[in-house]
Amino acid sequence: MADGFEICEGELWVSGSEVVYVGNAGVQESLLWDREIDVQGNLLMPGFKNAHTHSAMTFLRSYADDMPLFEWLNQQVFPMEAKLTPEHIYHLSKLAIMEYLTSGITANFDMYLTPDTMVQASVDCGFRTVICGAVNDFSQSVEEMEGWYQKYNGIHELIGCRLGFHAEYTTSREILEGIAALAEKYQAPVYTHLAETEGEVKQCLERNRMTPVEYLDSLGMFKHGGGGFHCVYMTERDMEILKRRGMYVVTNPASNLKLASGIAPIRDMSAKGIPIAIGTDGPASNNCLDMFREMFLVTALAKYREKDASVVDANEVLSMATVGGAKAMGLNDCDTLEPGKKADVILIDLHQPNMQPLNNITKNVVYSGCRQNVKLTMVNGKILYEDGKFSIGTEPEEIYEKANAICNFFKN
Repeated sequence: MADGFEICEGELWVSGSEVVYVGNAGVQESLLWDREIDVQGNLLMPGFKNAHTHSAMTFLRSYADDMPLFEWLNQQVFPMEAKLTPEHIYHLSKLAIMEYLTSGITANFDMYLTPDTMVQASVDCGFRTVICGAVNDFSQSVEEMEGWYQKYNGIHELIGCRLGFHAEYTTSREILEGIAALAEKYQAPVYTHLAETEGEVKQCLERNRMTPVEYLDSLGMFKHGGGGFHCVYMTERDMEILKRRGMYVVTNPASNLKLASGIAPIRDMSAKGIPIAIGTDGPASNNCLDMFREMFLVTALAKYREKDASVVDANEVLSMATVGGAKAMGLNDCDTLEPGKKADVILIDLHQPNMQPLNNITKNVVYSGCRQNVKLTMVNGKILYEDGKFSIGTEPEEIYEKANAICNFFKN
């Protein structure tokens, strides 16, 4: 995914947590390695970045389905989340990490309730996570988020933290102003759910005579950039603000479809130069954490929306899922496979029927690829998943048992 680099045959060397060589084979035949892998003509590429998710919502997978967004949130999600403990979130996050690895996802931008246990789950598994603040009127606070921001930036090479809040419609003006003040204090970007539904935009216009983008920008929220999750209902002025503020859009097509929220104007935002990343959203609204499905939906829905089969091509989408996600999350050393970059690498099996013939590898990955093609997922130089087996410090069945025990506890 590096500029000017095309798919070629050769070697990739990893030392410690970094890529140290990408190029022709046979340059240093005398080097000794802990392990040398012949990938047999398969594809090495940067890992996908899940740029918006709520990992621990695995406990609501297939529990609260087939409902409109606001009913889903208020009648099912919020009441169940109120019962969660930090320990629950630790175990449920591990389950999500396993699923990310099987889909070739090497980092996530995780917005949920207890950052301390979310971080611990990621560190224990060896997974890369950027925590996003989830402040609103009901949970977390500006003071807590500032503490996490100070604590988790620089504490561990796998962990980062960004300022964030749940949404305009769940957060009072007083709290929003406090977050904007933090953004100014640290000259930091801010992230939030943004213009996800038509009703959300309509209600904000009634309250504030401005769209959510306009209203939040008027508070100084995006002075130092940031990002919006979803961005389905965007006006021309909204897009102009995002462009001017250097903000990212994180699109979540599967979740938006399942909740009947709508189809984001990806072509229009991309044409304006707004950088785009891809997220799965949480496993309660998706319900699966699969970047292959998201990539296909990003391009297919854009083609349908614009009635133009040429828009948002596979090369653009693959960049969104790798480089775009890395940049949106501030992971500037995890975007491409180049010397000095972090060794967040995946191996795609091209020797399966859905990947043949090899007329165009990029288009194969986006249009016909699936998680069964992921043979190996490496994060920070360590192989965490290979040929169906996990190396994350805990046996899969133990993680499944914990998750099911938590769900059974809630049902009783």
